[in-house]
Amino acid sequence: MAAILLGAALAGCGLNVQAPDLFVLTRTGQGATLTELFNDAGTVRCNGGPVEQLPDALLLLARDLAATLDNDAKAKLRIAPTPNSVFFYTVKLQNGTISFPDTAGLEHPELAQTEQLALQAAQQACGRSGKRAQVR
Repeated sequence: MAAILLGAALAGCGLNVQAPDLFVLTRTGQGATLTELFNDAGTVRCNGGPVEQLPDALLLLARDLAATLDNDAKAKLRIAPTPNSVFFYTVKLQNGTISFPDTAGLEHPELAQTEQLALQAAQQACGRSGKRAQVR
């Protein structure tokens, strides 16, 4: 009987497990600021709005980027904006923060993928224009 009660108590404790956040991406520059919080459960929150479901392909990309950008975060990658950059990105991960202009993707493919994820998540999951996302 005690084993059954213990099992029931333990089962009740694990029902509210939340998936971890992958990273927070902030894009500044032309137009309004865009902030996206990506979660491992397959969701994104844009500009503090409601939680939205990510398409599967974007969730896989976000998970891949979280792992790929981890080394850049540990190294505290910072690339200064250039005169011809339009947007500037900051990505906060568990092991640090990286920041880079939109022109950095030419030499860093993972940063180009990060820019693409920001745009596609804003358009597909949050229903916003990637170019001029509205601030809430």
